[in-house]
Amino acid sequence: MQKDRSRLPPLDLLATFESAAKHLSFTRAGEERFVTQSAISRQIKTLEEELGVALFARRHRALALTADGRRLYEICSGMLAQLRSAVAQIREPAGRQVLALTTTPGLASLWLIPRLPLFTLEHPGIDVRIDASVRWHDLQADGFDLAIRYRRVGSRSGTPLGRESMQPVCSPQLLRDRARPLKTPSDLRQHTLLQVVIPSSSSMPLEWDPWLQAVGLAQLRPAATLSFSNYDEAIVAALTGQGVALGRQPLIDGLLKSRKLVAPFKGTIASPRGYFLEIAPGAHTKPAVQVFERWLLEQVHGKSAKVGSEV
Repeated sequence: MQKDRSRLPPLDLLATFESAAKHLSFTRAGEERFVTQSAISRQIKTLEEELGVALFARRHRALALTADGRRLYEICSGMLAQLRSAVAQIREPAGRQVLALTTTPGLASLWLIPRLPLFTLEHPGIDVRIDASVRWHDLQADGFDLAIRYRRVGSRSGTPLGRESMQPVCSPQLLRDRARPLKTPSDLRQHTLLQVVIPSSSSMPLEWDPWLQAVGLAQLRPAATLSFSNYDEAIVAALTGQGVALGRQPLIDGLLKSRKLVAPFKGTIASPRGYFLEIAPGAHTKPAVQVFERWLLEQVHGKSAKVGSEV
């Protein structure tokens, strides 16, 4: 009997392949799917035997997609994203809409989440799911509707939400410390600087370097440093008086307004980076996404902002 060449492999094998192809790593695919690396390897081998072709080129400590693998991934990622979206909608409570958003931990905890009660109050029928991580998600493949990206100004991708500016900030108690005044930038030599350690593979600048260079203190050596993996952690340390953080606006605007943080020196320095809104292909048609986009632009630019406007 002739084999049916159009027969689909099991869905679980295709989902495993999509994860491995996305990460080009059996180990990371195993973490995502909560199985071992060897289990991922066995499932990929089973799929390759099912299809009769090699999907990956196994190299020393590296994976690469073959031509057949690239072809399957392009189709598989889009179809699985649509399937996940449909399943999520079916599982939603009747009459409710759900939108999924990914952004950085700092923007999520310091700027977005404090404003979300306003959104849920105005739109009680929409549930917002937030992924706060430094991972750069593929929106369609990973099932997200929107992303607020942190990237260099001048990027052609996404709607600009505003350029970042920087200035040192600290707690009011630390500013009142007479033994260690903070009257000029050179006084930072007497203080602990709170910084975010960025992985070497990232294109983000080191936390304090651009500001210190701009004020002519590139060689400044502080009394000590405290390093954190996320920006919001550094701000929590500043709030408790542990040192001076580099304030990034608009993230800390609310804390400055409430005077939970204060700026000891006048003026800000423009950062080469800013925030951009991206919407997944096809998500523009979802009413919940349209409503959230309009609300977000109003929060950033005021009530006169229009959906889709370039600012």
